[in-house]
Parts: sequence; structure tokens; C-alpha cells
Amino acid sequence: MQSTARRDARARTPVVTDDCARTPAEGVCQTRYVDEARVAAAEASLPSPEALARAADTSGALADPTRLRLLYALARTELCVCDLARILGRSMGATSHQLQMLRRMGLVTYRMEGKLAYYTLTSEWVRSLLDDARGRTEREKAP
Repeated sequence: MQSTARRDARARTPVVTDDCARTPAEGVCQTRYVDEARVAAAEASLPSPEALARAADTSGALADPTRLRLLYALARTELCVCDLARILGRSMGATSHQLQMLRRMGLVTYRMEGKLAYYTLTSEWVRSLLDDARGRTEREKAP
């Protein structure tokens, strides 16, 4: 039976394969070496596929400039669809469509006051991301 140290040393021996032997590219491994313990730890810490899908959906909402403007506005205060349409310079129907998408993602909620629908940002995670993004862009444009 082999000692653990000898087995670990052999498992850590880099293996060069044909696809790694090409001309080195910047930021690419030049030899194939997999640290199984690190891979296992990283895989164990990954969220579930469902949680990753939800995060990707939320990220998609943030990638659209129109929805991003809506979220920034709602991060500041509760606004009705009429107000949000004015901010976007779009029709109430187009604005409502974007708000419905955000509502399905669980990022905003609304309440009715008479005939007016008032929207509020409900996701503290998104609020935090928006604050961070604003701070980063302001720091980047500062001389």
C-alpha cells in the first residue's frame, strides 16, 4: 500500500497534453494540472442550479438599460407607472411591460392607490448592487 504523501505527489505531477502544448496564450495554463481538493471545495460551495438560474435572470434584468433606469429610480423612491413612464420617456404600456418583467423576477412590487399603481424596489441585493455600481462609475469618471 502506497503512502499518502507519495500518492499525493504523483497526483500533483503536471501532465502535458497536446492541447496545452501549443504556443502559449496569455492567461491560459501551459500545462494541465488539476488540484482535485480545490476543485471539490469550489464545487461544494456553488449554489444550486436553480439559485444560479435566478441570479442569471436578475443579472439579465440589470443588463438592460431601460430596466436598469427603472430600478435606479425605484431605489430612490416609490413611483407610479405614470412617473416612471415620464422618467423613461416611453409610453405607459411599454413601461408597464418592463415593470411586469421585474415583478415576475421578484425585484419590484406594486400597490394600488385608487387608479394609480405605485412600484417599489423590493430586492435589497439589487439595491446594494445599484449603489455599488453607481459608486464605481462615479469613481471611474472622476479625474
